[in-house]
Amino acid sequence: MPELENVDLAGEFNRYRSVLLAEIEVPGPAEVRRTVRRRRRRHRATAASVAVALLGGPAVGYAALNRPGPAPGPLPPTPSVTASPTSSLSPSPVGTPSTTSASPTRPTAPDGRLSRAQLVAAPVDLPAWRSGPPDCPVNTVRLVGDPRIAKEGTNAIEAIDYADVDGDGATETVAMLLCSFGSGGPQQVVAFDRDEAGRIVTIGRVVATSREKPQWLTALDGRSDGTVRVEVADLHPGGGWPGEWSQRQWRGYRWTGERFSQVEGPTSFGPNPYSTNLAVTAKDLVLADDPTDGSRVGAVEVRIRAVGDRRADEVLLELDLPASLAPDGPAWSGCGPNVGEYRPPLLCRLGPIEANGELTVRLGVRLPPGTELAPGTATVRGTAAGPGGHYLIDPDLGNNEDTMAYR
Repeated sequence: MPELENVDLAGEFNRYRSVLLAEIEVPGPAEVRRTVRRRRRRHRATAASVAVALLGGPAVGYAALNRPGPAPGPLPPTPSVTASPTSSLSPSPVGTPSTTSASPTRPTAPDGRLSRAQLVAAPVDLPAWRSGPPDCPVNTVRLVGDPRIAKEGTNAIEAIDYADVDGDGATETVAMLLCSFGSGGPQQVVAFDRDEAGRIVTIGRVVATSREKPQWLTALDGRSDGTVRVEVADLHPGGGWPGEWSQRQWRGYRWTGERFSQVEGPTSFGPNPYSTNLAVTAKDLVLADDPTDGSRVGAVEVRIRAVGDRRADEVLLELDLPASLAPDGPAWSGCGPNVGEYRPPLLCRLGPIEANGELTVRLGVRLPPGTELAPGTATVRGTAAGPGGHYLIDPDLGNNEDTMAYR
């Protein structure tokens, strides 16, 4: 272009720039901060729009992002969203909140843990005693806390333990009781609980002694699974029988809902090792005149057998003869001191009898001159003793004695 050849292009551009800059306001620091705040607000608004789009469905998302929405027409219903912290394998239906049904809880059972003092403080009812004197109390009984101070015919607490015997989740009390008579008395283990009002109630009898076996209860143990364990023994000590010779067994009992039933341990006792079967037979006593002094003399002949496989350390022989018949002769020298001092009966301590062994003795007697003696009968009885002089048990007492005639 010929008309532009004489134009100063550089000068024209400088004039244009000066005019343009005069019209533009340069932003200061305050304006810069306002601009940054506006940009942050726009950024948060944009993020919120995206979040609403993700939660609210396609139509809302599209509108927030200024994008063309779906074709005009009725919008679909907006579904409800239930947020859950964890995913579920079986989700609840849309729009229906998920609810959890609470399992019905069993009401709290009364606490049946009773101390010795609490059992003593309140009257209780007891199951009937299986053996022993008929006047052992059972109704509204006041228990005694220490059997050593119990009066005759009163019920004393020998031991206490605890277990959830009825499976209700609460602890019950089991107590070993003694009905005091003489040096012993019948025993039973009884389970106690509390009712809703807090009163002591009796659940039932766990086990009791009997005239046969067991004759003795020695220990008590309540286990965590509800089983009540009781140590039982075949024979009660006393009358020359030491407790260490008794056979002992642990037996376990559980509550069936109606009664206690044995679930563990032996159900019977074998032969006691401290036992023997002593058999005694005697010949009739026939007295004859002694011409030297006019008295009458004779001899009692007794045969003793150990029918069994246990040795008897000693045999005590009793002759229940009339008091007018006195010991006579050297055979009595081995019977112990003071023979005939306390009679009747006449007593003679014999030596040992080996297992399945026997011995025969002839013991002389004398009727003083001028003394009358009518014919009659007398009992001859034998008793076996073991270590320490304690009497051995005899399962067959019927053959321990014999009846002899005298004349």
